[in-house]
Amino acid sequence: MAVNTQVKLLKKEKLKEDVMKFTCLTPEIASTAVPGQFIEIKVSKTFEPFLRRPISIFNIEKDKNLIEFIFQIKGRGTSFLSEVEEGEYIDVVGPLGDGVFNIKQCKNIAIIGGGIGIFPLYELAKENIDNISINTYLGFRSKQFVLLEEEFKKVSTKLIISTDDGTYGNNGYAIDYLKSDFDKLNFDGIFACGPLPMLQKVKEFADSKNIYCQLSLEQRMACGIGACMGCSVKLNTNNDTIQYARVCKNGPVFESNKIDI
Repeated sequence: MAVNTQVKLLKKEKLKEDVMKFTCLTPEIASTAVPGQFIEIKVSKTFEPFLRRPISIFNIEKDKNLIEFIFQIKGRGTSFLSEVEEGEYIDVVGPLGDGVFNIKQCKNIAIIGGGIGIFPLYELAKENIDNISINTYLGFRSKQFVLLEEEFKKVSTKLIISTDDGTYGNNGYAIDYLKSDFDKLNFDGIFACGPLPMLQKVKEFADSKNIYCQLSLEQRMACGIGACMGCSVKLNTNNDTIQYARVCKNGPVFESNKIDI
């Protein structure tokens, strides 16, 4: 159940010039959060900017009452958030999202992420690495954008890093390396988060193979609780009826064959 609480910033790290990782003490959120959920953050002490910022939960440490989240500084809101200092408190609502990652009966999964979309996939891998095979495929534009390689290496059975321009790791797109491994590794589930073009390719492939697949969508969210309908995604109803789901409430994680993207 989501709560509105003040979380204490214990550690602030700069992963890249424009990418920050915050480690926060929050027993209320850490105790109930699960992989795939997110939080809504009030980024300043004033009402400017008015809307909270949705950010996925990167890591959950229930025994330490900690959560970690990573964000890219893109505009005024995240710029304000990046100025919070260690020891200060942040106004947060969470954990949010009823649609979360669910590995079901999978034993050998592929995890695929692109760019800053890789963040919510870490906790999924970490939570399941002792029980199933985790094959991770992370794609970035070029070497300068590669993030969290060592972290994902620790929670993956196999890790493939690729860059669009070939400046680091394998040359090309992450989905191509997943496809090339599909038949020989016999995946029974695919879990993805990243830019829409990548998710569309993952969905197309998963649907063609009739394999269980979940996608975590990166929509703009205003309220975070399903009230404003601003983050709606079209459902695949297979008939003439048009239906929509709210990414913040019904998602952000959906089974790929149930959404039309």
